[in-house]
Amino acid sequence: MAGSVLEKGGGSRRRGRRSRAKPMAEINVTPFVDVMMVLLIIFMVAAPLQVVGVPIELPRTAAQSLPTEQETPLTVTLTADGAVTIQTTEVADGDIVGRLQAILTERTSDRVFLRADAAVPYGRVATVMGAMNAAGITNIGLVTDDGGPRLNGQGG
Repeated sequence: MAGSVLEKGGGSRRRGRRSRAKPMAEINVTPFVDVMMVLLIIFMVAAPLQVVGVPIELPRTAAQSLPTEQETPLTVTLTADGAVTIQTTEVADGDIVGRLQAILTERTSDRVFLRADAAVPYGRVATVMGAMNAAGITNIGLVTDDGGPRLNGQGG
């Protein structure tokens, strides 16, 4: 907001000068800071919502989360009906190994996250993990939700 400042000491009639208004040469940064704070809050709220778009019900555990990476993580998802998706593309069982090998040649990170619906049988999860291993993936992170049961008998 621009304003003007009166000169000090210029009110004497003997000198014959009148007070002049000088323009203020300062920038008001308050509106800029306000806009930046609103944008920061919007991005902080929206960032956790940007997950892979295959809706599944993850099992709950008391495990700690893994550290984040620079690259967008590669995610393999098992839905409740047993379908396998890599990122958001559904893949047939026979194509899993070939697709993963092709994707891994383009990536710098060897970590892959496996998201499996809680209703998927353990045998199906083990089969997909075996296919991932056959594709050369040895760094597999199992994705779960917080607040699950603990082995010491206390709920999450």
